Amino acid sequence: MLDYGELRLLLLASIAKQPSHGYELIKAVEEQFGGSYSPSPGVVYPTLSWLDDMGYAHVEAEDGGRKRYRITPEGEAFLKANRAAIDELGARAGEAASEGPFSAPAPVIRAMENLKLAMRLRMRRGAIDQTAADAIAAALDAAAQAVERT
Repeated sequence: MLDYGELRLLLLASIAKQPSHGYELIKAVEEQFGGSYSPSPGVVYPTLSWLDDMGYAHVEAEDGGRKRYRITPEGEAFLKANRAAIDELGARAGEAASEGPFSAPAPVIRAMENLKLAMRLRMRRGAIDQTAADAIAAALDAAAQAVERT
């Protein structure tokens, strides 16, 4: 739903509103998109590291090893220079929240997206032989049955 550059802007804009931990930022993005998109920690934390490396955000260590991210003056200048892109992202997030693909809870949407990604990645690896096709079909059928029973 977002490319890497857009996620950087979105996270930095969130930090500008309120210094936050990574998990809080994940939840803030998820909320902004009405549950239709939730960035994974594997995408968010490297992005936060990039913001820190570039001098756009500062990491404040807290007790327990948690890190709170705070915007820097350089980060504020970066946001100002990219205001149009941030406004467009905000509009897109608002549309996603109001027109979300389903009224499913965010964890369900996240799991569906994970499944789609896993399938795409497996298909890119090459041909699927009959044994692998049977195993994939069985896993998908089992998941479908579990969902139907829930």
